Amino acid sequence: MKTSVLAYLAVFAAGTVVLGQSPTSQSGSMAADEPLRESVWNSNLGSDPLGAGDLVYVSVAGAPEMSRSFRLGPEGSVALPVSGAKVSLQGLTPDQAAVALKAKLQATHVLVSPIVSVSVLDYRSRQVTVVGAVKQPGIVQAVGEFRVLDAIAKSQGLSTDAGPTVIVTSSLKGEQSQTAIPIKELLAGGKSDLNLLLHGGDEVRVPEAPKIYIVGNIKAPGIYPLLESNGTTVLKALAMSQGQLSFTTREAYIYRNVEGKREEIPVPLHGILHRSAPDMALLANDILYIPESSGLHLTASVLDRMANFGGTVGSGLIIWH
Repeated sequence: MKTSVLAYLAVFAAGTVVLGQSPTSQSGSMAADEPLRESVWNSNLGSDPLGAGDLVYVSVAGAPEMSRSFRLGPEGSVALPVSGAKVSLQGLTPDQAAVALKAKLQATHVLVSPIVSVSVLDYRSRQVTVVGAVKQPGIVQAVGEFRVLDAIAKSQGLSTDAGPTVIVTSSLKGEQSQTAIPIKELLAGGKSDLNLLLHGGDEVRVPEAPKIYIVGNIKAPGIYPLLESNGTTVLKALAMSQGQLSFTTREAYIYRNVEGKREEIPVPLHGILHRSAPDMALLANDILYIPESSGLHLTASVLDRMANFGGTVGSGLIIWH
């Protein structure tokens, strides 16, 4: 009986050496691992909950063979070395993940009283998709207090053809919601509730501005973005296109698609310019055509020629005398 008790104590002592570490060996290993652990913690991204695809670094004091980086699987779990046991870290913060890993190491008898820490090297579970009229569309990570303006800034800002609104699509608790945010008010910063908090799985879409087309007898014909949600007007369109040229008719025209048919809408241009007629609205995809008055042009040309002719004749008479 005495012999069997001594044998049992010998086995228990051996097991203690394998599962635990003496204070001397622990402190030596921790000192050796210190530069690596310091560099990892310096690159730690924060304490947001973990999810599938995230890259974490697990540090186990005194166990360099278990201190390594892990990429969380599709279910947010990792497989521990030595035991191969799987631990789900889905939805846990790094501190909570460290507690879960410690409990698993103890439950599987790999270590007696491990000291575990977890830091985040890369978030992939908190993706926010930014598309549309931004300079660099793509996927960014909603780490920390991440908001709509942060997503736009990460995408290098708005492009020149950005429209008047930002559309944010969010999925929370299985329900999808869509919010349209006016860009001018968002950038002005007067209403903080417009700068929505993003959690991952969101989409930030910046539609291109609708266009109006200005053609005819004006200084800068072309295609212009419609940057106001309620449209623009004929006077504003003339200002954008640097105004009309000489010999413009008193009437212009708006060509507008209505239910698949193009309508021609007369515009009392002379009256609008002289404030005797109300300004007219222009909508997305309208064509504003400002005709040239060929009759006025011809009359002016004749007058120019007559003036030149008179000057030439007068000079000849002076010379002849």
